Amino acid sequence: MTPQPARPDRTDPRPAESPGSSGNPSYAPFAHLTAPNSALYRDVMKAFLTAKERFAVHLRPEDVHVALPAERRPADPDAVVKALDSLVDWGNLRADPDTSRVTAVEDFYRKRFIYQLTQAGEAAEQALSAYDEALGRRGALQAVALHDIVTQLRALLVIAAEQDEGEPDPAKAHLALSTLTNRFEALAENARAFMGSLQRTIDLHGVGVEVFLAYKDRLIQYLERFIQDLITLGGRIALLIGELEERGRAGALLRLAAAREAADAAPDEAETAEVRAYARWAAKWAGLSAWFVSAEGSESQARLLRGRALGAIPQLLAVVRQLNERRAGRSDRSADFRTLARWFAEAPDDAARHRLWRAAFGLYPARHLTVDADTLADRTARPVAASTPWAEAEPLRISPQLRRTGSYERRGKPRRVQDRSEQRRLLAELAVKQAEEIAAARARLATDGTTRLSALGELDPVAFGLFLRLLGDALATWRPGMTTAVTTSNDGTMEIRLTTLTDGTAAEIRTPAGVFRGPDHLVEITDLTAGIPAREAR
Repeated sequence: MTPQPARPDRTDPRPAESPGSSGNPSYAPFAHLTAPNSALYRDVMKAFLTAKERFAVHLRPEDVHVALPAERRPADPDAVVKALDSLVDWGNLRADPDTSRVTAVEDFYRKRFIYQLTQAGEAAEQALSAYDEALGRRGALQAVALHDIVTQLRALLVIAAEQDEGEPDPAKAHLALSTLTNRFEALAENARAFMGSLQRTIDLHGVGVEVFLAYKDRLIQYLERFIQDLITLGGRIALLIGELEERGRAGALLRLAAAREAADAAPDEAETAEVRAYARWAAKWAGLSAWFVSAEGSESQARLLRGRALGAIPQLLAVVRQLNERRAGRSDRSADFRTLARWFAEAPDDAARHRLWRAAFGLYPARHLTVDADTLADRTARPVAASTPWAEAEPLRISPQLRRTGSYERRGKPRRVQDRSEQRRLLAELAVKQAEEIAAARARLATDGTTRLSALGELDPVAFGLFLRLLGDALATWRPGMTTAVTTSNDGTMEIRLTTLTDGTAAEIRTPAGVFRGPDHLVEITDLTAGIPAREAR
Protein backbone atom coordinates (compact mmCIF):
# COMPACT_ATOMS: atom_id res chain seq x y z
CA MET A 1 0.00 0.00 0.00
CA THR A 2 1.33 3.41 -0.96
CA PRO A 3 1.65 5.62 2.09
CA GLN A 4 -0.40 8.83 2.06
CA PRO A 5 0.92 12.06 3.52
CA ALA A 6 -0.68 13.25 6.75
CA ARG A 7 -3.28 15.96 6.23
CA PRO A 8 -3.30 18.96 8.50
CA ASP A 9 -5.71 18.68 11.42
CA ARG A 10 -7.92 21.54 10.25
CA THR A 11 -10.67 22.39 7.81
CA ASP A 12 -9.66 22.46 4.14
CA PRO A 13 -9.08 26.16 3.43
CA ARG A 14 -9.25 26.00 -0.34
CA PRO A 15 -12.92 27.00 -0.73
CA ALA A 16 -12.10 30.27 1.04
CA GLU A 17 -9.79 31.16 -1.85
CA SER A 18 -12.70 32.36 -3.96
CA PRO A 19 -15.25 33.69 -1.48
CA GLY A 20 -17.29 35.47 -4.11
CA SER A 21 -17.93 32.42 -6.28
CA SER A 22 -21.23 31.55 -4.63
CA GLY A 23 -22.49 35.12 -4.57
CA ASN A 24 -22.22 35.26 -0.76
CA PRO A 25 -18.64 36.39 0.05
CA SER A 26 -17.01 35.24 3.28
CA TYR A 27 -15.25 37.81 5.44
CA ALA A 28 -13.33 35.25 7.50
CA PRO A 29 -9.95 36.56 6.19
CA PHE A 30 -10.55 39.66 8.35
CA ALA A 31 -11.06 37.62 11.53
CA HIS A 32 -7.39 37.92 12.52
CA LEU A 33 -7.86 41.65 13.15
CA THR A 34 -9.94 41.06 16.29
CA ALA A 35 -8.29 37.83 17.46
CA PRO A 36 -5.67 37.72 20.25
CA ASN A 37 -2.13 38.33 18.95
CA SER A 38 -3.54 40.32 16.03
CA ALA A 39 -0.22 42.19 15.72
CA LEU A 40 1.58 38.88 15.06
CA TYR A 41 -0.98 37.93 12.40
CA ARG A 42 -0.51 41.29 10.65
CA ASP A 43 3.28 40.87 10.68
CA VAL A 44 2.97 37.35 9.23
CA MET A 45 0.70 38.56 6.41
CA LYS A 46 3.07 41.47 5.65
CA ALA A 47 5.92 38.95 5.40
CA PHE A 48 3.97 37.04 2.73
CA LEU A 49 3.20 40.26 0.82
CA THR A 50 6.88 41.24 0.89
CA ALA A 51 7.85 37.78 -0.36
CA LYS A 52 5.29 38.03 -3.17
CA GLU A 53 6.88 41.31 -4.31
CA ARG A 54 10.15 39.33 -4.64
CA PHE A 55 8.27 36.69 -6.68
CA ALA A 56 8.52 34.10 -3.88
CA VAL A 57 5.46 31.86 -4.01
CA HIS A 58 5.81 29.60 -0.94
CA LEU A 59 7.27 30.22 2.51
CA ARG A 60 8.21 27.74 5.21
CA PRO A 61 7.61 28.51 8.90
CA GLU A 62 11.31 29.19 9.48
CA ASP A 63 11.32 31.66 6.57
CA VAL A 64 8.37 33.52 8.08
CA HIS A 65 10.03 33.55 11.49
CA VAL A 66 13.17 35.18 10.08
CA ALA A 67 11.14 37.71 8.06
CA LEU A 68 9.27 39.05 11.12
CA PRO A 69 10.47 42.34 12.67
CA ALA A 70 13.19 41.64 15.23
CA GLU A 71 11.52 43.66 17.98
CA ARG A 72 8.25 41.69 17.64
CA ARG A 73 9.62 38.27 16.63
CA PRO A 74 8.47 35.45 18.98
CA ALA A 75 11.27 33.57 20.71
CA ASP A 76 9.52 30.26 20.12
CA PRO A 77 9.16 29.30 16.41
CA ASP A 78 6.12 27.21 17.31
CA ALA A 79 4.19 30.44 17.91
CA VAL A 80 4.69 31.28 14.24
CA VAL A 81 3.49 27.80 13.24
CA LYS A 82 0.32 28.27 15.31
CA ALA A 83 -0.28 31.68 13.73
CA LEU A 84 0.15 30.15 10.26
CA ASP A 85 -2.33 27.38 11.08
CA SER A 86 -4.89 29.93 12.31
CA LEU A 87 -4.49 32.01 9.15
CA VAL A 88 -5.04 28.85 7.10
CA ASP A 89 -8.27 28.20 9.01
CA TRP A 90 -9.49 31.74 8.27
CA GLY A 91 -8.65 31.40 4.58
CA ASN A 92 -5.79 33.92 4.42
CA LEU A 93 -3.17 31.25 3.62
CA ARG A 94 -3.07 27.86 1.99
CA ALA A 95 -0.98 24.98 3.36
CA ASP A 96 0.53 22.37 1.07
CA PRO A 97 2.59 19.31 2.15
CA ASP A 98 6.29 20.02 2.01
CA THR A 99 7.78 16.88 0.40
CA SER A 100 10.95 18.50 -0.89
CA ARG A 101 12.94 17.65 2.26
CA VAL A 102 11.61 14.10 2.88
CA THR A 103 14.47 11.63 3.29
CA ALA A 104 12.74 8.84 5.19
CA VAL A 105 9.29 7.34 5.70
CA GLU A 106 9.08 9.00 9.14
CA ASP A 107 9.63 12.44 7.53
CA PHE A 108 6.85 11.68 5.04
CA TYR A 109 4.33 11.14 7.83
CA ARG A 110 5.53 14.13 9.91
CA LYS A 111 3.56 17.37 9.40
CA ARG A 112 5.61 19.62 7.18
CA PHE A 113 3.90 22.36 5.21
CA ILE A 114 4.73 25.24 2.96
CA TYR A 115 2.37 28.22 2.92
CA GLN A 116 1.26 30.69 0.29
CA LEU A 117 -1.23 33.55 0.05
CA THR A 118 -4.77 32.80 -1.05
CA GLN A 119 -6.73 35.14 -3.28
CA ALA A 120 -8.96 36.08 -0.34
CA GLY A 121 -5.96 36.72 1.93
CA GLU A 122 -4.26 38.94 -0.62
CA ALA A 123 -7.49 40.89 -1.21
CA ALA A 124 -7.90 41.41 2.54
CA GLU A 125 -4.35 42.79 2.85
CA GLN A 126 -4.89 45.15 -0.08
CA ALA A 127 -8.05 46.44 1.59
CA LEU A 128 -6.20 46.95 4.88
CA SER A 129 -3.36 48.76 3.10
CA ALA A 130 -5.87 51.10 1.45
CA TYR A 131 -7.49 51.68 4.86
CA ASP A 132 -4.17 52.53 6.54
CA GLU A 133 -3.20 54.82 3.67
CA ALA A 134 -6.52 56.68 3.80
CA LEU A 135 -6.21 57.23 7.56
CA GLY A 136 -2.66 58.54 7.25
CA ARG A 137 -3.34 60.83 4.29
CA ARG A 138 -3.11 64.54 5.02
CA GLY A 139 -3.69 65.65 1.44
CA ALA A 140 -2.29 68.66 -0.36
CA LEU A 141 -3.51 71.56 -2.44
CA GLN A 142 -1.85 70.66 -5.73
CA ALA A 143 -1.17 73.81 -7.68
CA VAL A 144 0.93 71.72 -10.10
CA ALA A 145 -2.16 69.63 -10.88
CA LEU A 146 -3.93 72.80 -12.04
CA HIS A 147 -1.16 73.45 -14.55
CA ASP A 148 -1.31 69.82 -15.71
CA ILE A 149 -5.06 70.07 -16.23
CA VAL A 150 -4.59 73.19 -18.37
CA THR A 151 -1.94 71.37 -20.42
CA GLN A 152 -4.14 68.32 -21.02
CA LEU A 153 -7.17 70.43 -21.94
CA ARG A 154 -5.07 72.26 -24.53
CA ALA A 155 -3.91 68.91 -25.87
CA LEU A 156 -7.55 67.82 -26.20
CA LEU A 157 -8.28 71.01 -28.14
CA VAL A 158 -5.53 70.09 -30.60
CA ILE A 159 -6.93 66.55 -30.94
CA ALA A 160 -10.42 67.98 -31.44
CA ALA A 161 -9.08 70.22 -34.22
CA GLU A 162 -7.56 67.15 -35.92
CA GLN A 163 -10.92 65.43 -35.61
CA ASP A 164 -12.60 68.35 -37.35
CA GLU A 165 -10.24 67.73 -40.26
CA GLY A 166 -11.28 64.07 -40.42
CA GLU A 167 -8.15 62.49 -38.87
CA PRO A 168 -9.08 61.48 -35.30
CA ASP A 169 -6.52 59.62 -33.22
CA PRO A 170 -8.23 57.43 -30.59
CA ALA A 171 -4.93 56.63 -28.86
CA LYS A 172 -4.09 60.30 -28.32
CA ALA A 173 -7.61 61.10 -27.14
CA HIS A 174 -7.68 58.18 -24.71
CA LEU A 175 -4.22 58.97 -23.31
CA ALA A 176 -4.99 62.69 -22.86
CA LEU A 177 -8.35 62.00 -21.23
CA SER A 178 -6.84 59.38 -18.94
CA THR A 179 -4.09 61.75 -17.80
CA LEU A 180 -6.59 64.58 -17.39
CA THR A 181 -9.03 62.58 -15.25
CA ASN A 182 -6.24 61.06 -13.16
CA ARG A 183 -4.80 64.47 -12.35
CA PHE A 184 -8.25 65.86 -11.63
CA GLU A 185 -9.23 62.97 -9.35
CA ALA A 186 -5.94 63.36 -7.45
CA LEU A 187 -6.53 67.12 -7.15
CA ALA A 188 -10.09 66.71 -5.85
CA GLU A 189 -9.25 63.91 -3.41
CA ASN A 190 -6.16 65.63 -2.03
CA ALA A 191 -8.03 68.93 -1.69
CA ARG A 192 -10.76 67.20 0.31
CA ALA A 193 -8.22 65.46 2.55
CA PHE A 194 -6.18 68.65 3.00
CA MET A 195 -9.17 70.76 4.03
CA GLY A 196 -10.17 68.07 6.51
CA SER A 197 -6.68 67.98 8.03
CA LEU A 198 -6.56 71.79 7.96
CA GLN A 199 -9.72 71.97 10.07
CA ARG A 200 -8.21 69.49 12.51
CA THR A 201 -5.11 71.68 12.63
CA ILE A 202 -7.21 74.77 13.34
CA ASP A 203 -8.96 72.87 16.15
CA LEU A 204 -5.53 71.65 17.39
CA HIS A 205 -6.69 68.02 17.22
CA GLY A 206 -3.61 65.81 17.23
CA VAL A 207 -1.33 68.81 16.64
CA GLY A 208 1.04 70.11 19.29
CA VAL A 209 1.00 73.81 20.07
CA GLU A 210 4.73 74.16 19.45
CA VAL A 211 4.44 72.33 16.12
CA PHE A 212 1.55 74.54 15.06
CA LEU A 213 3.36 77.75 15.90
CA ALA A 214 6.47 76.50 14.08
CA TYR A 215 4.84 75.95 10.69
CA LYS A 216 1.87 78.35 10.71
CA ASP A 217 3.66 80.92 8.53
CA ARG A 218 4.52 78.34 5.87
CA LEU A 219 0.95 77.02 5.97
CA ILE A 220 -0.52 80.50 5.41
CA GLN A 221 1.92 81.19 2.56
CA TYR A 222 1.00 77.81 1.07
CA LEU A 223 -2.70 78.68 1.17
CA GLU A 224 -2.15 82.12 -0.33
CA ARG A 225 -0.06 80.70 -3.18
CA PHE A 226 -2.67 78.05 -4.01
CA ILE A 227 -5.49 80.62 -3.89
CA GLN A 228 -3.63 82.82 -6.38
CA ASP A 229 -3.11 79.85 -8.72
CA LEU A 230 -6.74 78.80 -8.34
CA ILE A 231 -7.99 82.29 -9.20
CA THR A 232 -5.82 82.60 -12.31
CA LEU A 233 -5.94 79.00 -13.57
CA GLY A 234 -9.52 78.20 -12.53
CA GLY A 235 -10.95 80.73 -14.97
CA ARG A 236 -8.62 79.51 -17.72
CA ILE A 237 -9.70 75.88 -17.13
CA ALA A 238 -13.38 76.88 -17.24
CA LEU A 239 -12.74 78.67 -20.55
CA LEU A 240 -10.98 75.63 -22.06
CA ILE A 241 -13.82 73.35 -20.94
CA GLY A 242 -16.29 75.68 -22.62
CA GLU A 243 -14.29 75.61 -25.87
CA LEU A 244 -14.23 71.80 -25.81
CA GLU A 245 -17.98 71.60 -25.23
CA GLU A 246 -18.69 73.77 -28.28
CA ARG A 247 -20.24 71.82 -31.17
CA GLY A 248 -20.04 68.56 -29.19
CA ARG A 249 -16.23 68.26 -29.32
CA ALA A 250 -16.00 66.84 -25.80
CA GLY A 251 -18.64 64.19 -26.50
CA ALA A 252 -16.82 63.08 -29.66
CA LEU A 253 -13.54 62.73 -27.76
CA LEU A 254 -15.26 60.73 -25.04
CA ARG A 255 -16.72 58.36 -27.65
CA LEU A 256 -13.25 57.86 -29.14
CA ALA A 257 -11.84 56.92 -25.73
CA ALA A 258 -14.79 54.62 -25.00
CA ALA A 259 -14.42 52.84 -28.35
CA ARG A 260 -10.72 52.27 -27.72
CA GLU A 261 -11.42 50.77 -24.27
CA ALA A 262 -14.20 48.54 -25.67
CA ALA A 263 -11.80 47.09 -28.24
CA ASP A 264 -10.21 44.94 -25.50
CA ALA A 265 -13.53 43.70 -24.09
CA ALA A 266 -14.45 39.99 -24.06
CA PRO A 267 -16.55 38.78 -27.04
CA ASP A 268 -19.68 38.28 -24.91
CA GLU A 269 -19.43 41.85 -23.57
CA ALA A 270 -18.45 43.68 -26.77
CA GLU A 271 -21.95 45.05 -27.43
CA THR A 272 -22.38 46.72 -24.04
CA ALA A 273 -18.75 47.49 -23.22
CA GLU A 274 -18.63 50.66 -25.31
CA VAL A 275 -21.92 51.93 -23.84
CA ARG A 276 -20.65 51.39 -20.28
CA ALA A 277 -17.28 52.94 -21.09
CA TYR A 278 -18.89 56.03 -22.59
CA ALA A 279 -21.18 56.43 -19.57
CA ARG A 280 -18.14 56.21 -17.30
CA TRP A 281 -16.20 58.82 -19.29
CA ALA A 282 -19.22 61.12 -19.49
CA ALA A 283 -19.61 60.98 -15.69
CA LYS A 284 -15.93 61.89 -15.22
CA TRP A 285 -16.20 64.79 -17.65
CA ALA A 286 -19.35 66.05 -15.90
CA GLY A 287 -17.52 65.96 -12.57
CA LEU A 288 -14.58 67.91 -14.03
CA SER A 289 -16.91 70.52 -15.51
CA ALA A 290 -18.90 70.93 -12.28
CA TRP A 291 -15.67 71.34 -10.34
CA PHE A 292 -14.51 74.38 -12.33
CA VAL A 293 -17.63 75.80 -14.05
CA SER A 294 -20.42 77.37 -12.01
CA ALA A 295 -23.94 76.42 -13.03
CA GLU A 296 -27.13 78.37 -12.48
CA GLY A 297 -28.08 78.11 -8.84
CA SER A 298 -24.87 76.39 -7.70
CA GLU A 299 -21.27 77.53 -7.40
CA SER A 300 -18.38 75.49 -8.71
CA GLN A 301 -16.34 73.37 -6.31
CA ALA A 302 -13.24 75.40 -7.18
CA ARG A 303 -14.93 78.59 -6.03
CA LEU A 304 -16.17 76.92 -2.85
CA LEU A 305 -12.65 75.62 -2.20
CA ARG A 306 -11.25 79.10 -2.74
CA GLY A 307 -13.70 80.54 -0.22
CA ARG A 308 -12.91 77.79 2.27
CA ALA A 309 -9.17 78.34 1.91
CA LEU A 310 -9.59 82.11 2.25
CA GLY A 311 -11.64 81.61 5.40
CA ALA A 312 -9.01 79.31 6.87
CA ILE A 313 -6.36 82.05 6.92
CA PRO A 314 -8.12 84.32 9.48
CA GLN A 315 -9.05 81.22 11.49
CA LEU A 316 -5.37 80.24 11.67
CA LEU A 317 -4.46 83.78 12.72
CA ALA A 318 -7.17 83.68 15.41
CA VAL A 319 -5.72 80.44 16.79
CA VAL A 320 -2.26 82.04 16.88
CA ARG A 321 -3.69 85.06 18.70
CA GLN A 322 -5.40 82.85 21.29
CA LEU A 323 -2.21 80.85 21.87
CA ASN A 324 -0.20 84.05 22.30
CA GLU A 325 -2.76 85.38 24.76
CA ARG A 326 -2.44 82.18 26.79
CA ARG A 327 1.34 82.48 26.81
CA ALA A 328 1.13 86.14 27.84
CA GLY A 329 -0.86 85.15 30.92
CA ARG A 330 -4.20 86.60 29.86
CA SER A 331 -7.36 85.01 31.20
CA ASP A 332 -8.41 81.80 29.49
CA ARG A 333 -11.68 80.28 30.69
CA SER A 334 -10.88 76.70 29.74
CA ALA A 335 -7.49 76.86 31.48
CA ASP A 336 -9.11 78.43 34.56
CA PHE A 337 -11.67 75.64 34.79
CA ARG A 338 -8.96 72.98 34.44
CA THR A 339 -6.98 74.62 37.25
CA LEU A 340 -10.12 74.83 39.39
CA ALA A 341 -10.86 71.13 38.76
CA ARG A 342 -7.34 70.26 39.88
CA TRP A 343 -7.84 72.32 43.05
CA PHE A 344 -11.07 70.45 43.78
CA ALA A 345 -9.29 67.12 43.31
CA GLU A 346 -6.47 68.18 45.65
CA ALA A 347 -8.79 69.54 48.38
CA PRO A 348 -8.33 67.64 51.67
CA ASP A 349 -12.03 67.30 52.61
CA ASP A 350 -15.57 68.29 51.66
CA ALA A 351 -15.51 71.36 53.87
CA ALA A 352 -12.55 72.72 51.93
CA ARG A 353 -14.32 71.92 48.65
CA HIS A 354 -17.40 73.86 49.80
CA ARG A 355 -15.25 76.86 50.71
CA LEU A 356 -13.53 76.66 47.34
CA TRP A 357 -16.91 76.45 45.58
CA ARG A 358 -18.22 79.55 47.37
CA ALA A 359 -15.00 81.46 46.69
CA ALA A 360 -14.91 80.51 42.99
CA PHE A 361 -18.56 81.08 42.09
CA GLY A 362 -19.64 83.63 44.70
CA LEU A 363 -22.53 81.51 46.01
CA TYR A 364 -23.01 83.47 49.24
CA PRO A 365 -26.27 83.86 51.13
CA ALA A 366 -28.77 86.27 49.60
CA ARG A 367 -28.16 88.92 52.30
CA HIS A 368 -25.78 90.65 49.90
CA LEU A 369 -28.80 91.91 47.93
CA THR A 370 -29.19 94.94 50.18
CA VAL A 371 -25.60 95.46 51.23
CA ASP A 372 -24.85 99.19 51.47
CA ALA A 373 -23.00 101.47 53.89
CA ASP A 374 -25.68 101.12 56.57
CA THR A 375 -25.79 97.34 56.18
CA LEU A 376 -22.01 97.04 56.49
CA ALA A 377 -22.01 99.17 59.61
CA ASP A 378 -24.78 97.06 61.13
CA ARG A 379 -22.97 93.81 60.26
CA THR A 380 -19.81 95.17 61.86
CA ALA A 381 -21.68 96.02 65.03
CA ARG A 382 -23.70 92.79 65.07
CA PRO A 383 -21.95 90.06 63.05
CA VAL A 384 -24.16 87.31 61.65
CA ALA A 385 -22.57 84.03 60.64
CA ALA A 386 -23.24 82.77 57.11
CA SER A 387 -24.50 79.46 58.55
CA THR A 388 -27.30 81.19 60.51
CA PRO A 389 -30.70 79.64 59.62
CA TRP A 390 -33.16 81.94 57.87
CA ALA A 391 -35.73 81.43 60.60
CA GLU A 392 -33.33 82.82 63.22
CA ALA A 393 -31.76 85.62 61.18
CA GLU A 394 -32.97 89.18 60.96
CA PRO A 395 -35.41 89.57 58.04
CA LEU A 396 -34.26 91.32 54.88
CA ARG A 397 -36.00 94.46 53.73
CA ILE A 398 -36.35 94.33 49.93
CA SER A 399 -37.55 97.29 47.89
CA PRO A 400 -41.05 96.82 46.43
CA GLN A 401 -39.70 97.99 43.09
CA LEU A 402 -37.10 95.20 43.11
CA ARG A 403 -39.82 92.66 43.86
CA ARG A 404 -42.07 94.08 41.11
CA THR A 405 -39.64 94.87 38.25
CA GLY A 406 -36.49 92.93 39.15
CA SER A 407 -34.32 96.06 39.14
CA TYR A 408 -33.30 98.27 42.04
CA GLU A 409 -32.31 101.89 41.55
CA ARG A 410 -30.44 103.60 44.29
CA ARG A 411 -31.28 107.09 45.31
CA GLY A 412 -28.89 109.89 44.63
CA LYS A 413 -27.47 111.95 41.81
CA PRO A 414 -27.29 110.30 38.36
CA ARG A 415 -23.93 109.50 36.88
CA ARG A 416 -22.40 112.13 34.66
CA VAL A 417 -22.73 111.53 30.95
CA GLN A 418 -19.31 110.89 29.46
CA ASP A 419 -18.33 113.25 26.67
CA ARG A 420 -17.37 111.18 23.61
CA SER A 421 -17.27 113.99 21.09
CA GLU A 422 -13.51 113.55 20.60
CA GLN A 423 -13.90 109.86 19.79
CA ARG A 424 -16.73 110.62 17.37
CA ARG A 425 -14.59 113.25 15.68
CA LEU A 426 -11.71 110.77 15.22
CA LEU A 427 -14.07 108.15 13.81
CA ALA A 428 -15.53 110.69 11.40
CA GLU A 429 -12.06 111.72 10.23
CA LEU A 430 -11.11 108.07 9.74
CA ALA A 431 -14.27 107.40 7.72
CA VAL A 432 -13.61 110.43 5.52
CA LYS A 433 -10.00 109.34 4.96
CA GLN A 434 -11.04 105.81 4.01
CA ALA A 435 -13.72 107.13 1.66
CA GLU A 436 -11.18 109.40 -0.02
CA GLU A 437 -8.71 106.52 -0.45
CA ILE A 438 -11.40 104.27 -1.97
CA ALA A 439 -12.62 107.07 -4.25
CA ALA A 440 -9.03 107.69 -5.37
CA ALA A 441 -8.59 103.96 -6.05
CA ARG A 442 -11.80 103.87 -8.11
CA ALA A 443 -10.65 106.89 -10.08
CA ARG A 444 -7.21 105.31 -10.62
CA LEU A 445 -8.71 102.06 -11.95
CA ALA A 446 -11.39 103.61 -14.13
CA THR A 447 -10.39 103.33 -17.80
CA ASP A 448 -11.36 105.68 -20.56
CA GLY A 449 -12.76 102.98 -22.80
CA THR A 450 -11.18 99.59 -23.44
CA THR A 451 -7.50 99.01 -22.69
CA ARG A 452 -5.14 96.15 -21.92
CA LEU A 453 -4.34 94.90 -18.44
CA SER A 454 -0.68 95.49 -19.22
CA ALA A 455 -1.46 99.19 -19.70
CA LEU A 456 -2.73 99.76 -16.15
CA GLY A 457 0.77 100.54 -14.94
CA GLU A 458 1.81 100.65 -11.28
CA LEU A 459 -0.90 100.50 -8.60
CA ASP A 460 -0.79 101.51 -4.94
CA PRO A 461 -1.91 98.93 -2.31
CA VAL A 462 -5.50 100.22 -2.02
CA ALA A 463 -6.04 100.33 -5.79
CA PHE A 464 -4.37 96.94 -6.25
CA GLY A 465 -6.59 95.33 -3.61
CA LEU A 466 -9.69 96.73 -5.31
CA PHE A 467 -8.38 95.53 -8.68
CA LEU A 468 -7.84 91.98 -7.38
CA ARG A 469 -11.41 91.82 -6.06
CA LEU A 470 -12.78 93.03 -9.39
CA LEU A 471 -10.62 90.58 -11.34
CA GLY A 472 -11.65 87.65 -9.11
CA ASP A 473 -15.34 88.49 -9.52
CA ALA A 474 -14.95 88.68 -13.30
CA LEU A 475 -13.06 85.38 -13.60
CA ALA A 476 -15.65 83.65 -11.42
CA THR A 477 -18.44 84.45 -13.92
CA TRP A 478 -16.92 82.62 -16.89
CA ARG A 479 -19.30 80.22 -18.61
CA PRO A 480 -18.65 77.76 -21.44
CA GLY A 481 -18.35 79.54 -24.77
CA MET A 482 -17.85 83.00 -23.25
CA THR A 483 -15.07 85.29 -24.39
CA THR A 484 -16.23 88.36 -22.45
CA ALA A 485 -17.32 88.62 -18.83
CA VAL A 486 -19.15 91.59 -17.33
CA THR A 487 -19.74 91.90 -13.60
CA THR A 488 -20.30 94.50 -10.90
CA SER A 489 -18.52 94.74 -7.56
CA ASN A 490 -20.35 93.66 -4.44
CA ASP A 491 -21.01 97.24 -3.33
CA GLY A 492 -22.25 98.25 -6.79
CA THR A 493 -19.64 100.99 -7.24
CA MET A 494 -17.52 99.45 -10.04
CA GLU A 495 -18.19 97.53 -13.24
CA ILE A 496 -15.57 95.50 -15.08
CA ARG A 497 -15.69 94.06 -18.60
CA LEU A 498 -12.99 91.46 -19.28
CA THR A 499 -12.30 90.07 -22.78
CA THR A 500 -9.83 87.33 -23.66
CA LEU A 501 -6.96 87.82 -26.10
CA THR A 502 -5.63 85.17 -28.45
CA ASP A 503 -2.14 86.62 -29.00
CA GLY A 504 -0.69 84.88 -25.91
CA THR A 505 0.79 88.05 -24.43
CA ALA A 506 1.34 88.47 -20.69
CA ALA A 507 0.52 91.40 -18.43
CA GLU A 508 2.58 92.78 -15.53
CA ILE A 509 1.18 95.09 -12.86
CA ARG A 510 3.73 96.50 -10.46
CA THR A 511 2.92 97.24 -6.82
CA PRO A 512 5.07 98.22 -3.83
CA ALA A 513 4.81 94.59 -2.65
CA GLY A 514 5.90 92.99 -5.94
CA VAL A 515 4.87 92.26 -9.52
CA PHE A 516 1.54 90.65 -10.47
CA ARG A 517 1.78 88.61 -13.69
CA GLY A 518 -0.83 86.83 -15.78
CA PRO A 519 -2.27 86.45 -19.27
CA ASP A 520 -3.15 89.76 -20.88
CA HIS A 521 -6.83 90.67 -21.43
CA LEU A 522 -8.82 93.58 -22.73
CA VAL A 523 -10.40 95.36 -19.78
CA GLU A 524 -12.86 98.19 -19.31
CA ILE A 525 -13.44 99.41 -15.74
CA THR A 526 -16.22 101.91 -15.07
CA ASP A 527 -16.66 103.92 -11.88
CA LEU A 528 -20.42 103.84 -11.32
CA THR A 529 -20.18 106.51 -8.61
CA ALA A 530 -18.82 109.20 -10.96
CA GLY A 531 -20.84 112.38 -10.46
CA ILE A 532 -22.32 111.20 -7.14
CA PRO A 533 -21.35 113.16 -3.98
CA ALA A 534 -18.81 111.37 -1.83
CA ARG A 535 -21.16 110.93 1.15
CA GLU A 536 -23.75 109.25 -1.13
CA ALA A 537 -21.12 107.04 -2.81
CA ARG A 538 -20.20 105.61 0.57
